[in-house]
Amino acid sequence: MNDELRGWVDRVADFLTSEYHLPPIACRVLGWLMACDPPEQSAARIAEAVGASRASLTTNLRLLTDAGLVVKRPGRGERTVYYRMDDDAWQRVLRRRIATLDSFRDLTRAGVGLVERAGGDASRVRSAGDAFASMAEALADAGRLRSSRVPLSHLS
Repeated sequence: MNDELRGWVDRVADFLTSEYHLPPIACRVLGWLMACDPPEQSAARIAEAVGASRASLTTNLRLLTDAGLVVKRPGRGERTVYYRMDDDAWQRVLRRRIATLDSFRDLTRAGVGLVERAGGDASRVRSAGDAFASMAEALADAGRLRSSRVPLSHLS
């Protein structure tokens, strides 16, 4: 990996670590798998690229595959396993996040009724529900806007 690409992978890792509190190695793996060529990489190649021990890499690859960000595929006619980040991985993660926002909004609706029936002030529960509803709507709107925008791949 050249120094410029290494710097970019480090910036991706720093961003994801600070914003999403993911382990630094997992974030370096994501940065690498977004940019590497070929897109399918063995664990040994990933470990070399991101500077991770084999044990740490195994743990972080499991975390990323469980999260749906990385896909594990056996090699054809060989014992090596390859990992890749599908082009739509981030969209899948965001769709799941929107679904969880909707679920919490439903939970707060039930909470408002319970608190009010108990004679309490449901304003904090209602405020939480409103915040989650706004976020779900904003993310859904962003997804609709995305389909009408020119993808970054067409800009180069």
